[in-house]
Amino acid sequence: MEKKLIPIRHILNSILLIRGHKVMIDRDLAKLYGVETKRLNEQVKRNIDRFPHDFMFQLTKDEKDWVVANCDHLQELKFSTTTPYAFTEYGAIMLASVLNTDVAVKASIQIVRAFVKLRELILTNEQLTKRLNELEKKYDKQFNVVFKALKQLIDEPKTHRKQIGFIRDKT
Repeated sequence: MEKKLIPIRHILNSILLIRGHKVMIDRDLAKLYGVETKRLNEQVKRNIDRFPHDFMFQLTKDEKDWVVANCDHLQELKFSTTTPYAFTEYGAIMLASVLNTDVAVKASIQIVRAFVKLRELILTNEQLTKRLNELEKKYDKQFNVVFKALKQLIDEPKTHRKQIGFIRDKT
């Protein structure tokens, strides 16, 4: 019986931005490839020369805590004594070759498609921003308010941390 391909949107939801890299956590990749996380990591260690630093890296405790706090599907990591590995697009593809199963090969195709889709979305956003800047220069003051609103919608939200507690008057 042939396993159904995982929808790209599920894979996109598993791609995280850590240390400036788009990565997938070992646990998510193990699910996609149809193996246990332990088995996946064993294969990586046996073939460590195939996984340079730009293919994978191990999360720090703070990064693990961030992942647990922000990714509902990775809550189980909270109780893990080890920190997970993060795999870039190249590392995720290399995993398929070291796992060498039919499921891994099919899943790697979907992972590549998801990373390509993500690149296309980023490129589209950059092109849209560039076009808005061109229009803003052309129609400068007439549509200033409209351009500001559009830029706010496109730009990533800036998080402002509120101060917790109260400030005592030092007088």
